[in-house]
Amino acid sequence: MKSVRILFFASLREALGGQVAMQTEAVTVNELRQALMAQSEAHAQALGPHRPVRVAVNQTMVGDDHALKDGDEIAFFPPVTGG
Repeated sequence: MKSVRILFFASLREALGGQVAMQTEAVTVNELRQALMAQSEAHAQALGPHRPVRVAVNQTMVGDDHALKDGDEIAFFPPVTGG
């Protein structure tokens, strides 16, 4: 079991709150995302596979197959557009 800190930004923060500390058995970012989606309908809608969500672990952008470690900080945020 790992202790991780999860942060949500922009529209995800509005839908899910700013941050949460949790215990997880997830091995990868994708497994964590799946576990979060199972928590509620709001999580499923905000983090679902149809949503273009970016992920950073310990402030480094990573892919869905990135391995998680105890104490990691995982940030989820939608893509940012500029203008």
